[in-house]
Amino acid sequence: MCGNNMSVPLLAEAVTVSGMEKETAAVIFLHGLGDSGHGWADSLMGIRLPHVKPPIPVTLNLKSTMPAWFDLMGLSPESPEDESGIKKAADNIKAIIEHEVKNGIPPHRIMLGGFSQGGALSLYTALTCQHQLAGVVALSCWLPLHRSFPSASSGHKNIPILQCHGEADVMIPVPFGAMTAEKLRSIVNPQLITFKTYPDLPHSSSPQEMAAVKEFIEKYLPRI
Repeated sequence: MCGNNMSVPLLAEAVTVSGMEKETAAVIFLHGLGDSGHGWADSLMGIRLPHVKPPIPVTLNLKSTMPAWFDLMGLSPESPEDESGIKKAADNIKAIIEHEVKNGIPPHRIMLGGFSQGGALSLYTALTCQHQLAGVVALSCWLPLHRSFPSASSGHKNIPILQCHGEADVMIPVPFGAMTAEKLRSIVNPQLITFKTYPDLPHSSSPQEMAAVKEFIEKYLPRI
């Protein structure tokens, strides 16, 4: 990455990898609860494309026992939510997006992604961002503050979203993912929503899922 990372606090903790040719696009990936960017670096490097800045697995540097983007008060659609924490976390990710824009990557060539809580934050950030982004990869997650949509949306309708969910996920059961996909279809162009499920996959990723992620990135961040 170029520019001064220290001006964007989360980037000081980001895991970055060298590119292979002129980079004309970027992927920002957010880890799940209790994980770190390092936990996803190898998986993301395995699907990297030469013209896309190596995925930036952003990590949260907190002096807590478990890294979290915002306070998680429950794992059901009716659980109370940490509204201020979610909005603050989204603002931090938007600052990374602005950093990439200032360094020459236009918003429509920037994609957000994440797993679990990171995927949830990616969805919320993309839907409330002033820029229309290239797309969102949402793995094993949900839409935070879902009751605030569609009014909370920035109004960008043409955001491609890939949702992937394990059918054996007991932490975020697959019906949550299905309800999220249905909600998303009421916010953005429903033809741009893809919801894939994977038999026997628990709350984790798989080679088949990462292959779908790579295909999605190739489709919406083509070489230019």
